[in-house]
Amino acid sequence: MTQRLSPGTVAMLVAAPLLWAGNAVTGRLVHTLISPLALNFLRWTLAFLVLLPIAYRVLRPDSALWPHWRRYAVLGLLGIGCYNALQYLALQTSTPLNVTLVGSGLPVWMLAVGTLCFGMRVTRAQVAGALLSVAGVLVVLSRGEWAQLLALRLVPGDIYMVLATIAWAFYSWLLVRTAEPTALRGDWAAFLMAQMAFGLAWSGAFAAGEWGLGLTHATWGWPLAAALAFIALGPALLAYRCWGMGVQRAGPAVAGFFINLTPLFAALLSALVLGELPHLYHGAAFVLIVAGIVVSSRGR
Repeated sequence: MTQRLSPGTVAMLVAAPLLWAGNAVTGRLVHTLISPLALNFLRWTLAFLVLLPIAYRVLRPDSALWPHWRRYAVLGLLGIGCYNALQYLALQTSTPLNVTLVGSGLPVWMLAVGTLCFGMRVTRAQVAGALLSVAGVLVVLSRGEWAQLLALRLVPGDIYMVLATIAWAFYSWLLVRTAEPTALRGDWAAFLMAQMAFGLAWSGAFAAGEWGLGLTHATWGWPLAAALAFIALGPALLAYRCWGMGVQRAGPAVAGFFINLTPLFAALLSALVLGELPHLYHGAAFVLIVAGIVVSSRGR
C-alpha cells in the first residue's frame, strides 16, 4: 500500500538518482586512475565489508539463501557483475551525461525483454512511449546529428551502456517474476548481501580477466581512495536503501518517474566537477525520454 508523497519520501527518491549520477561522474573522474573492471571489483569489495556486520547471517550454511543460490547467482551476475562493469567501461570513452541518458532508455528494454522473454502483453500506449524513448536515446547516440546514425559513428561507451541497460532490464524482470525466500523478504540488507555474495565473485572473475590481459592499472592516492569510498558507501549502499524505502512508500509507478532525475543531476554534476557542459540535444533527448515514460505509464 502506498501513501501520499511526504517530504521524507521525496527526499529518499531524489537522493537515489543524485547518488547514481554521482557514481557516473566519479567513474568518469577516475577513469585514468584505475581500470574499469578493477574499479567495479574494489567498489563491491568495500560495500561487502561495510554490509557484512549487518547481514552476515545470510552467509551462514543454514541461511535461506543457499536453496535459491542459482537465482542469486544470476541476479549478482546481471545487477552487480555486468551492469556496473559495463557502465564503468562506458565511462572510459563517453560522458556521464551521455551514459545516464542512454540508461534512461531502460523502459524500452524492459518492454522488449518482457514481451520476448516473459510473455508481457503490450498496449498501444506502451508502444508509443517506447518509440518516444527510443527517439530520445537516438538523439544522444547521434549527438543531435541524424547523419551520424547512418555512418554508425558511435563511441564504444555508447554501446557498452546499451548492453548495460539490457542487462539491467533482465535483472529487473527476474526480480519481479520470482518470489523472495520468506527470510529475505523485506530485509534490504539481507537481500543485497545475497546478491553481493555472488556478484562479488563475478566482478572478481571479470577483474581477473582484465588483469590476465594486462589491462589492469591503478594510480593509488587520496583521489582514488576517496572515489572508492564514495561509490561503495553512496551509490552502492545508501542509494539502494533510499530507493527501496521510497518505492515502498510511494509505489513503483510514482517512484519510477524520479529515476529520470539521474541525467539531470549528471548534467549538473558534470558541469560543476568535470566542466562538461550539456548541449541542446541533451535537453531534447531528456524531454523525449520522459515523455515516452509518461505515455507508456498511462497505458498500464
